[in-house]
Amino acid sequence: MKQVVLYHWSSVGGYFKRNQRMGKRKSRAKPLPKKRMDKLDTVFRCPFCSHATSVECRIDMKNLIGEASCRICQESFSTTVNSLTEAIDIYSEWIDECERVNNAEDEEEDDEA
Repeated sequence: MKQVVLYHWSSVGGYFKRNQRMGKRKSRAKPLPKKRMDKLDTVFRCPFCSHATSVECRIDMKNLIGEASCRICQESFSTTVNSLTEAIDIYSEWIDECERVNNAEDEEEDDEA
């Protein structure tokens, strides 16, 4: 393949070389590396006994049941799961349910008083 060298005038730097090859293929851009997702926690703090890393969440996809249980105080919570459910979702539902029950009890006490 024959290489042709051309000289061009530039107002910035004077003459410069420009290499041209006939029929040169353009190079492809390399694909970007995939971003690595951080792992989500599977062990949490118990809302009843407040021990750190005592609540463990398990997901049974065969029966579509998720369970969060504390190893210290033996409290547990079960809920239904789907294919997108993670351990943090089960723990969050447990915390939301605890808050809902506590708010309901507070409203009952306010009604009695």
